[in-house]
Order: sequence, then C-alpha cells, then structure tokens
Amino acid sequence: MVDDEPDDRYLLRYAFERAGYEVSEAAHGLAAIAAIELSVPDLVVTDMMMPIMDGPELIRWLRADIRFASIPIICVSGNYDLAVGADIILDKYGDLSDLMPLADTLLSEGRDSR
Repeated sequence: MVDDEPDDRYLLRYAFERAGYEVSEAAHGLAAIAAIELSVPDLVVTDMMMPIMDGPELIRWLRADIRFASIPIICVSGNYDLAVGADIILDKYGDLSDLMPLADTLLSEGRDSR
C-alpha cells in the first residue's frame, strides 16, 4: 500500500487486514520500490499524487521491470488520468466497497481477470 496520507493508509490497511491480508506500507513510490525489491508483494495498491516518487512513476517502474511487471496494481486516486498502467482504478473519494472483491479477483485470477 503506497500513499503519502497516513489516514488513507490506515483505512486501506484496516480493510485489507480485516479481510485477512498481510499489509506493508510506503509513504511514496521510492520507499515502495525499496520494499518491493526486498519482498515481492502479491498486489500493489497506490495513490497517484505523492512526493519524492508519485504513482505514475511507480507504475511505470513496476511495468518496465520483468521481475515485477505481472504484479496487479490497484490505483486509488482522485485523478484517473494519471493511473495509466494500473489494472483497476478506484475513486479515492468515492465508495470503496468494491475494493476487496476486486482485489480478491486480481489475486485469485491474475491481471487478465479484469
């Protein structure tokens, strides 16, 4: 989970942990890359607007590296135009009730399930 807003990370962490998932957090894309290189996640959930390295840069980096290109990415953002390369885009300020079913589908069926 990558977001510069601690409250947003908390809410997403709560939802994923409540559904039984193990969650790692990063406050920006560069911190996420460091964590991903140490332990490859099954799914990345990212915001778009962040300092140091934003979501679009993180997505481009993941998609360009063969080791990480197949990781499903969910973008939770207020700006859909920036989320090129994400598998699923959800409105950060809208109803996130679809988040867990979509994450479950991506994790069980892979990126081609969308």
